[in-house]
Amino acid sequence: QVQLVESGGGLVQAGGSLRLSCAASGLTYSSYTMGWFRQAPGKEREFVAAISWSGGSTYYTGSVKGRFTISRDNSKNTVYLQMNSLKAEDTAVYYCAAKIGGDYYSNYAYWGRGTQVTVSS
Repeated sequence: QVQLVESGGGLVQAGGSLRLSCAASGLTYSSYTMGWFRQAPGKEREFVAAISWSGGSTYYTGSVKGRFTISRDNSKNTVYLQMNSLKAEDTAVYYCAAKIGGDYYSNYAYWGRGTQVTVSS
């Protein structure tokens, strides 16, 4: 059974930082592209960042480029999202997701339950 478990969310002031983690189990982790998505209240879920199976390629949505960094540790089956210079508009539930092949923005096969990030202005 595949499980993705996010952690690291919380309440932070604007300009602050948080690091999200997502621990994966039940899959051959090193074969999977890993992604982070977020969903703000009243909005659709949106792509945030993704990283290839090797970690050699990363992708970001425009609004987080230069502020967020995605990374992975295949020895720990964990993907991270370092979030710096946080803004109120980054407030959302953040989800970890996993897939094999295809583009980096959609059709993820497995999802975590999410972790809340709240940025106070």
